[in-house]
Amino acid sequence: MIQFGETSVFVASQTGPSRPGTDFFPLTVDYRERLAAAGRFAGGYLKREGRPTTREILTCRLTDRPIRPLFPKGFRDEVQIQANVMSSDGENDPDVLNITGSSAALMVSGMPFKGPIAAVRIGLIGDELILMPTVAQMKESRLDLVVAGSKSAVLMIEGFAQQLPEKEMGDAIMFAHRHIQTLCALQEDLVRQVGAQPVAWAAPPENPFNAVLKADAYDRMRSAKSTSGKHDRSDKVSELKAELIAKYFPNDAEATADGLSKAQFSEAFYALEARVVRDMILSGVRLDGRTPGELRAVNCTVSPLPRVHGSALFTRGETQSLATVTLGTTRDQQKSDGLFGEESQRFMLHYYFPSFSVGECRPIRGPGRREIGHGCLAERSVAPVIPATEKFPYTIRVISDILESNGSSSMASVCSATLALMDAGVPIVQPVAGISIGLVDEGSKYTLLTDIMGDEDHFGDMDFKVAGTGRGVTGIQLDLKTEGISEEIIRNTLEQALKARKELLRRMLEIIRRPRTDISTHAPKLVQTSINPEKIGLLIGPGGKTIRAIQEDSGATIDIAEDGTVTISAANAASADAALARIEALCEDIQVGRIYMGTVTSIKDFGAFIEIAPGKDGLCHISELSDGFVKNVTDVCKIGDKFEVKVIAVDDQNRVKLSRRAVLAAAKDDEEGDED
Repeated sequence: MIQFGETSVFVASQTGPSRPGTDFFPLTVDYRERLAAAGRFAGGYLKREGRPTTREILTCRLTDRPIRPLFPKGFRDEVQIQANVMSSDGENDPDVLNITGSSAALMVSGMPFKGPIAAVRIGLIGDELILMPTVAQMKESRLDLVVAGSKSAVLMIEGFAQQLPEKEMGDAIMFAHRHIQTLCALQEDLVRQVGAQPVAWAAPPENPFNAVLKADAYDRMRSAKSTSGKHDRSDKVSELKAELIAKYFPNDAEATADGLSKAQFSEAFYALEARVVRDMILSGVRLDGRTPGELRAVNCTVSPLPRVHGSALFTRGETQSLATVTLGTTRDQQKSDGLFGEESQRFMLHYYFPSFSVGECRPIRGPGRREIGHGCLAERSVAPVIPATEKFPYTIRVISDILESNGSSSMASVCSATLALMDAGVPIVQPVAGISIGLVDEGSKYTLLTDIMGDEDHFGDMDFKVAGTGRGVTGIQLDLKTEGISEEIIRNTLEQALKARKELLRRMLEIIRRPRTDISTHAPKLVQTSINPEKIGLLIGPGGKTIRAIQEDSGATIDIAEDGTVTISAANAASADAALARIEALCEDIQVGRIYMGTVTSIKDFGAFIEIAPGKDGLCHISELSDGFVKNVTDVCKIGDKFEVKVIAVDDQNRVKLSRRAVLAAAKDDEEGDED
């Protein structure tokens, strides 16, 4: 059990034997936020939690990433970490506690875990870095940074910021690491108190095929890996594998004469492939011939799709993202319920990774954890440049369809989303681009790789994604396969990513320089105004009568917020303007000198009472009904007549005096002016 403030998380770790044929480390992390922890009931008929929410899935991924590299290579036993939020004080977020708690559970479990590790969240208010900020503080913070690490190195980073310069981001990461060391020491003390003994795990013996294949096929593997093009390169490697299988397992034998199995061969072949790729990179040779800091070819197109509100196609090498933008009203916002209450989301980015993008066949089901995680990374990287509701009241949804993938499709989604938003006429604050930096680290020597491909990610040690504008970082995510990286590597990576990002932005802005001035004709027209919150009841009317009448007459849809913000959506500008005029006339204070369209509601000997807004009328004296002499009021008007009147006075008792004569005189003057 780990507790911070009055927020506590229970974490359990369990291991079991691996399933036959498992060739990877089967680690599963499950994290759940039960609403009972916050003293609340779950919604719905069953009154219990269902499938994991997006937030829970993201926390599972956040926990998995720094833990996975700290199990020894060759360890294949099943490991499951289960965590439940047991209490929530509404101030402290339990997600980072889960990482530290999971490490503590593993440290006393008897598993060969090379911990401890810990995680902290860092905020930035003004120029001050805040350790473990509260939920309230995060609303003011320009930075939301989660860092996990061991006592000696950083293992995982996930952060989002308001265009934070690289140096300040690096400082925040190292500030976090200093406090991580304290939490690691706390776990070591726990281990001593529990009396848990260090685990001795025997690695499997060296595969005899490793030396055989290295001597026999190293050069041929290097030649195959030097082939241009992802699929051609894969075909060459597959041909080499088939050739070697035929050599060592003639007549489809299950074992060699020395008793070595096909499973051992496959494991050694993979190891040879990894060794060749890493040796090539360390020698300065990338698989496609680029230099370490060089981008692949970039191609951008906007408006490739008709009818949609905005679209863009972004291609970088063999990675391609098609982004589509949909603009909607406040009713289209995503509502979600969690530990901290109900939230509304007006900007969404959904990422889809179909099997054909990597040349595979598999069933089409709902989005997996990877798709949810990549979509959230791209979404939060773009969110800082989305205009405020007051400037652009639309709800915005971006879809990124990955049409082809060979490395860093999430950062391609950031680029395509930016272009599509500009194409849709969304007045973003700054354009955003993203790039992924890889690493091959052999201890005494390391190489950073800009814009990594799939093989460089697969056989390398790091996938460090950085998104941002020309002014600073908006999103950052670090995934490692090693036991941590140093401050030097972190700062060098941020600088290398900045150079690549500026080049990407330059190429993107060659296609579309700034957001379009008009939104699509197919998008709804939105208009916003503010009324006195005390007049919300007046606008709604008894039983909703008034607002329904305005919507029916204008064809618009009206939404009212508690603070008096009124959002009008319509299929065309005329409908929106008509509804806006009705609302303003109803809710604003009567202004002297303004002309209103009124309806005669009552006739007296001395004049007519005219309703100029629902529930608001004034007296038009008989002398003000016409520009000539009027003997009887009924000679000029009758109940139900509509005509324009001008407000000429409002007395201390809020009684309104109207004049039709002033309107007629002004119209006559305009006609005479036109004749001249």
